[in-house]
Amino acid sequence: MASLFQRRRSKATQTERVRERKHEGFLRYAGFRWAKISGGLCLLIIISYALVDVTPRHNGGSWYGYTLGTIGAGLILWLTALGYRKRKMTSDYWSLKAWTSAHVYLGLSLIVIGTWHTGFQLGWNVHTLAWALMMLVILSGLYGVIVYATLPAALSNNRDEMTQMQMLEAIRAFDRQLHSAAQPLTPADTAPVLAALDENPFAGGIGARLSGRYPNCATAAALRTLSASNGSDREAREKVVGLLKQKEAALTRLRRHLKIRALLEIWLYVHVPLTFALIAALSAHIISVFFYW
Repeated sequence: MASLFQRRRSKATQTERVRERKHEGFLRYAGFRWAKISGGLCLLIIISYALVDVTPRHNGGSWYGYTLGTIGAGLILWLTALGYRKRKMTSDYWSLKAWTSAHVYLGLSLIVIGTWHTGFQLGWNVHTLAWALMMLVILSGLYGVIVYATLPAALSNNRDEMTQMQMLEAIRAFDRQLHSAAQPLTPADTAPVLAALDENPFAGGIGARLSGRYPNCATAAALRTLSASNGSDREAREKVVGLLKQKEAALTRLRRHLKIRALLEIWLYVHVPLTFALIAALSAHIISVFFYW
């Protein structure tokens, strides 16, 4: 009986471990496996850099520099394969989560690999351009890691189980109610309400989308106007003001949703083009090295 209980307890523990493994983030994958590998690689490079004697000094053209350059170039090309890997999702040892974890931590190791490869000798040339582009790719990637680690929860909390289409439908529902409620208002009070009804929730451009600020919001303007007005029937005006407040709250939720999505996606429009520019500069760097070798 005791043996049966122990087996069941062991099976439950294993099931719980599998569940935890499935829900762990890519940064914590396999107990920070790739963070440890990346950290160990960086430590090895730093120690070997201090111990290896290169005459007259460390530089990218020494045998040690060529070794680090080869490792770095191979690693950059391997890391660019993440885009292809995303299209082949599996749950094996090289799952998307494992690949992403390796992509992040080994990408960070390039800070040490690339910089120590240069021997800290930088100038106005294609070699430094490749190094600078690599650092920009890493920085944009770090931004991506931060937003993917923090913003999805904010996105979920803001939606409150509503989809974007449901948010839009809620705004349209308030518009229909406002159209009816505004009928008794005076022309002066009706005009800003009509402007609010014609408002495009997606208007404002990329700046407004990223900042979440809409200074020309017609709904907010109508709310200010009617709150200060005394020209229409008080009961009708208060009903419209109440609906405008509800619509403004719905717009705020939608715009916050759009802002978070924009912050989650905008970095890729920097990271991916910079990656292609890095590969081009890296190719020029390698060709020039062998041409003058």
